[in-house]
Amino acid sequence: MIEKFNIRQLAEEREESLSPHAAKSKASQGRERPEEPCPVRTAFQRDRDRIIHSKSFRRLKHKTQVFIAPLGDHYVTRLTHTLEVAQIARTIARALNLNEDLTEAIALGHDLGHTPFGHVGEEVLNELYHHGFSHNEQSLRVVDLLENDGQGLNLTWEVRDGILNHSKTRADIWGEDWGKSNTFEGEVVKIADAVAYINHDIDDAIRAGMITEGDLPLSAVTKLGNTRSLRISTMVYDIIEHSWAVRGKDNENPTITMSPEILEATNTMRNFLFERVYNIRSAQEESEKAREIVRSLYDYFNQNEDKLPAEYRSYSGELERRVVDYIAGMTDQYALRTAEELSLSKDKAEASGKKEGKGKAAEVKSPRLF
Repeated sequence: MIEKFNIRQLAEEREESLSPHAAKSKASQGRERPEEPCPVRTAFQRDRDRIIHSKSFRRLKHKTQVFIAPLGDHYVTRLTHTLEVAQIARTIARALNLNEDLTEAIALGHDLGHTPFGHVGEEVLNELYHHGFSHNEQSLRVVDLLENDGQGLNLTWEVRDGILNHSKTRADIWGEDWGKSNTFEGEVVKIADAVAYINHDIDDAIRAGMITEGDLPLSAVTKLGNTRSLRISTMVYDIIEHSWAVRGKDNENPTITMSPEILEATNTMRNFLFERVYNIRSAQEESEKAREIVRSLYDYFNQNEDKLPAEYRSYSGELERRVVDYIAGMTDQYALRTAEELSLSKDKAEASGKKEGKGKAAEVKSPRLF
């Protein structure tokens, strides 16, 4: 019978057979606050479990990916997107003999700081908050501070780096402003994120009637495939095939990459989504309503600090920062419900003011959101 305290050590020994370019849990750069090792799990396995059991992870099931509060049951949510990223990233990491546990932990944690209403919410907070806002930085703040009653999850440096550096700009995949993670596992999650959202967002856009299969750019369909399954397989196989150098001991500059042909087709499909789906969705009425809700919540809580939940009053000395933390953690449903309750409260206050004022002009209030 294997003694409990040897299980982690055996797992760490097995990691020695990974690629020389893989991150090893035993050689991790560690945690901000030192801890006794788990007798069963490696450091990266422990991080994965902490993320899965966090409240922020649970809330992803009610956060928008692209389509805000959709009526159908099969639209992608931030949680299902996260699970798809983890699956794709693990497949690639396993094939390249990288650290699958580290890859999974980064993937599961990469969107914990995303706002309600998807990138619409992120854009509004970035406009309103004077320090700016990005969901990847907020995801790191979640695991470093906001989770666990202000204690954070105390994750390893490697997982934190992957979470912080997963986000991409509007630039093409592996374009000039693509950015870079400091582990190959982080790089795998970065491209797996793009593979996942490109393909599930096509499905959702078709489901919503925004596009049809026939609208997809023919040049990209010809190279990638005419179904979601074929497109994902083509992209994943190509990444594995053209990143095999990661396994080589003699390659001084290994990289996670795609062939020029598949990369071009992938970027063509991604740009199509921006032109025909993302940009149009951003201009639609429900997106503008979502913006109004986030703005209204931001203004209200900055003017009514005492209405913030008690725990959010201690996370920062700056009121705006505390308000941003609170709003960013909201689900779509909670943000909608809170905005509605505030609107109803305003209506009651107005009615009371009019009655007490006996016909005097009432103070002008912001319009109701619903």
